[in-house]
Amino acid sequence: MKSFCFHIYTITLLCILCFLLPVVTSAENQGIVWAEFLQGRAVALLRHATAPGSGDPHGFRIGDCSTQRNLSQEGRQQARRVGEFFRKKGVKEASIYSSQWCRCLETATLLNLGQVNQLPSLNSFFQDSLTEKSQTKEISQFIVSLPAGKPSIMVTHQVNITALTGIVPGSGEIILFRFNKVNSGEVIGRFKP
Repeated sequence: MKSFCFHIYTITLLCILCFLLPVVTSAENQGIVWAEFLQGRAVALLRHATAPGSGDPHGFRIGDCSTQRNLSQEGRQQARRVGEFFRKKGVKEASIYSSQWCRCLETATLLNLGQVNQLPSLNSFFQDSLTEKSQTKEISQFIVSLPAGKPSIMVTHQVNITALTGIVPGSGEIILFRFNKVNSGEVIGRFKP
């Protein structure tokens, strides 16, 4: 009976350790992951902060926020928290690129980490999936062309991030992404401040 109890105890302990191991490894790797981003060898793909609803109203227009789905007050606070999260990770200033949608531009501005540059290839294709492949190719080429040495943040939409990474991010979620040596993209971190 003692032998049986010892085996159950050992198996239980091994299961607990196996469950905790990825957490320990993940915490150990966080420094490496953030160093990659800070040195410009990975980019942060950021889904815009909370904007209630889905898609945009019929007849919305880029450049006219009154026709679009916009950040809520909670979304504005969330965007500021994301900016603070980046600062705690060592980001003093970054190259900021944004979709032309108002909710993305406002998120990018509220990060307070640098000048916001509009990048049409980050625009949503939620209502026009015909441009998904061309936009994803354009943004991939843009990421590869970025110079190392400075962090870059790209504020965009769920569909764009999913097309590039396969991940469905939540509002305000950060996906750290890079192209590896064989030019295929890889996610190296996910963070929900």
